[in-house]
Amino acid sequence: MNVKDSTFLITGAASGLGAATAERLVAGGGRVVLCDLSDAVEAHAEALGEAARAVRGDVTSGDDIQAAVDAAVALSEGRGLAGVVHCAGVVSVGKLVDREGNPADLEAYQRTLQINLVGTFNVMRLAAAAMAKNEPGEDGERGVIINTASVAAFDGQVGQCAYSASKAGVVGMSLPAARELSRHGVRVMAIAPGVFETPMMSEIPDEAAQALAAAVPFPKRLGKPAEFARLAEQIVTNPMLNGEVIRLDGGIRMQ
Repeated sequence: MNVKDSTFLITGAASGLGAATAERLVAGGGRVVLCDLSDAVEAHAEALGEAARAVRGDVTSGDDIQAAVDAAVALSEGRGLAGVVHCAGVVSVGKLVDREGNPADLEAYQRTLQINLVGTFNVMRLAAAAMAKNEPGEDGERGVIINTASVAAFDGQVGQCAYSASKAGVVGMSLPAARELSRHGVRVMAIAPGVFETPMMSEIPDEAAQALAAAVPFPKRLGKPAEFARLAEQIVTNPMLNGEVIRLDGGIRMQ
C-alpha cells in the first residue's frame, strides 16, 4: 500500500504518537481524519491543511467512531478508508492493595479496560467493515489496521495490573484478527512502544521518568513520537507485515 493518495483514520490524534503519525502520513501525500476527545484535535487538523479533517470522538462509542470512519471514506474521494492507526488510550497506576490495606478501585480497572481494550476492538470492527468494501489493490490488499499496545503487556511493573491487562489484550487480538480479516485483504499489526515523550509521560513524576529513560539500553533516552510514526508508515507500506506485534523500545525490559 502506498501512503500517497490513501486515506487514514488516526485516533488519539491531538497529541503524542497519533499527532506525529498524522503529520508523517500527510507529509507522504496521504489524507487523514484525526479523531480525539481533546479540543486540540481541530487545531492540529487545521495546521495540517486540506489533507486533514478533525472529528471529536470517544473510541468506546460506536456512533462516534462510525462518524470518524464515514468522514475518512468521504475524504478519500471514492478510494475508501485505507488504514487506521489507533493510538488513543489511557495510562493507569494502582496497586491491588494499597499501603493502608485497601483493595484497588474496581471501577478504575474497568475504565482502563473499557478505553484501551474495548475501544481498540470498537475501532477495529468499524474500520474493518469499511475496508472490506474497498476495491482490492496489489496482492488483493484492501486495508491495514495498526493498534498500539505497550511493553507493559509483556513486562508490566508494580501497580500496572489494569494497564498491562488492557495492553496484553491488544496483543492477544492481533493474530486472530489478522487471520480473520485475511479473507478481506486487511492486515492487522500492533506496535508496543516503550517509554516515549508523550502527554502520558507527563503524568509520571520527573524522577520516575528519568529513571525509565536511564533504563533504556540504547539509545538511552525516551522515544520520540516521530520514531513511532516512522514505524507506522513502514507497516503501511510493507505488505508482509501482518499478525505481529513489534516492540519499539530501545531494548528496555521493565523490572
